[in-house]
Amino acid sequence: MSSFNRVTLIGNLTRDPELKTTQKGRSLTTLSLAMNRSWTSENGQRQDEVTYVDVTVWGKNAENAARYLAKGRSVLIEGRLQMDSWTDNKTGQKRSKLQVVADQVQYMNTNTAPAASSRQGAQQGRAA
Repeated sequence: MSSFNRVTLIGNLTRDPELKTTQKGRSLTTLSLAMNRSWTSENGQRQDEVTYVDVTVWGKNAENAARYLAKGRSVLIEGRLQMDSWTDNKTGQKRSKLQVVADQVQYMNTNTAPAASSRQGAQQGRAA
């Protein structure tokens, strides 16, 4: 049986992007995204729920995201889910975390219409 691993999310950044460089010189940016869900319960009460997702962006997209994005900015992320596993150095316990590895990052205006993607970020920055 074949499988399909694709994610599309729209949310707001909870902190400024963090740009790092691997030992092999590859750029990596981590983002933290918050997505809100609101609904009315059966008894008429408004309910709100926030989901937080960690996102990893690689290469030129990572450099552009770190350069043009900031805390509070709305973004559209397209990518795939990835499970990271490691052993906690302090406790020795095995830990794991589900995250999104982004293929594309689109910067959103306040009206949620796509403004530019990370592939176009360099051009957008020169025009400003």
